[in-house]
Amino acid sequence: MADFSHEQRIAGLVCGVDEAGRGPCAGPLCVAAVILDPARTPEGIDDSKALTEARRFQLEPLIKHAAIAWSVITMSTDDIDSMNILAATLEGMSRAVMALNPNAHHALIDGNRCPKQLSISATAVIGGDALSLSIAAASILAKTARDRIMIELDAVYPQYGFKRHKGYQTGAHLEALRVHGPSPVHRKSWATLRQLSLPLDVAE
Repeated sequence: MADFSHEQRIAGLVCGVDEAGRGPCAGPLCVAAVILDPARTPEGIDDSKALTEARRFQLEPLIKHAAIAWSVITMSTDDIDSMNILAATLEGMSRAVMALNPNAHHALIDGNRCPKQLSISATAVIGGDALSLSIAAASILAKTARDRIMIELDAVYPQYGFKRHKGYQTGAHLEALRVHGPSPVHRKSWATLRQLSLPLDVAE
């Protein structure tokens, strides 16, 4: 279960960093960084995947209010297509850490690698969103930020059902792609679109 054991091994302010949206074939990638105050940490923080959507949205303002610092960075579909998803993820992580005020002294990064361009020391923590409260808090902020964007995009492109599947490759989403072709927020570099033999001219 997530706790502060990773943070307590490191002197100074420690931020957790996580992302949401690496897997979908539509929509942006959101990356969050959070410095928690152990004395004011809200109850119930956990890996965002272990929480309901309603619970994530309940915790989001509590985390933002109690945190020493937090930031959320959005990497667009164009960023992902031009950079590739790994590079966009690492760039987003670096930007999220640099956007913190006050600055963190060390970053705990969910996953197996750290951005090379970070100006502070960092530790990669595999499965970190289930182990570190700071990373878990970042996972919640990244997920809620991205879900909110996908709900807004659903109003712009209702034919794809973004509000339901958030851009993931569900059967209904793939069928909508076959019928309507890709939208401007679909990732043109994704294998999903090529496998469906879709034209890359976007639907308006």
